[in-house]
Amino acid sequence: MSIPTRPAPIFVPDDVLDRLAKATSGSLTTQLFKKGYRQPVMVGLKPLNTPFKPFAGRAFTMRFIPAREDIDTYATLTTEPHINNLQWVGVEEVKPGEVVVIDSYRDASAASMGNMLITRMKMRGARGVVTDGAFRDGTELSQMNFPIWSAGVTATTRLSFHHVADLQVPIGCAGVAVYPGDVIHGDGDNITVIPAHLAAEMAELCEAQDDLEAYLAMRVQAGEALWGLYPPSPATREQHKAWVAAGRPPIKAA
Repeated sequence: MSIPTRPAPIFVPDDVLDRLAKATSGSLTTQLFKKGYRQPVMVGLKPLNTPFKPFAGRAFTMRFIPAREDIDTYATLTTEPHINNLQWVGVEEVKPGEVVVIDSYRDASAASMGNMLITRMKMRGARGVVTDGAFRDGTELSQMNFPIWSAGVTATTRLSFHHVADLQVPIGCAGVAVYPGDVIHGDGDNITVIPAHLAAEMAELCEAQDDLEAYLAMRVQAGEALWGLYPPSPATREQHKAWVAAGRPPIKAA
């Protein structure tokens, strides 16, 4: 019996990515929770570079397994595409609008990659790179105008502990399932995974929620109590609609 092939990833257009990049992780996780997704956040990862620019991109996945001594040597780092050096192949296959997501099985003993490969992916139009392991060249990466998230930094070469086993397959990264083409969102607080088939709907829902919550925050800052205001009651939602219709006037202190 042959193994069934997976359907091609859903392609999320750039305009939807740009809208999602403006959403907050709080709104995304709330709306995803309403859809039944309880934990879409990659807990424990931090950005290596600041100031941080929010982003959203299509997932390009890379799966690691433990290295093996007879395979993972410097001899495999050839100048031609090679089955035992899939990382170089992946870097050269990354397309504009993609975020490289590396399943390092939460092992930061060795770097997932470093400055040279990440620079190449940036030049190819990638929107960011994420690993649940570590990166090397932390000083250089911290100064790069490019979203880079990891669990840490180490100078130890990837070959010491990691082997790149697969590209563009379903993976787990920091405990979250990631399928090729899913949207990877980062806003300075979190990395959130959005299933591709929900991307356009999430953009619409989050735009509405972020606008409503900005209005609610102004009312709280003006001195109002939370009861009935947050979470918003039906009456409060109607007041928000009226405020929008009135041209968003300043909110006076209570």
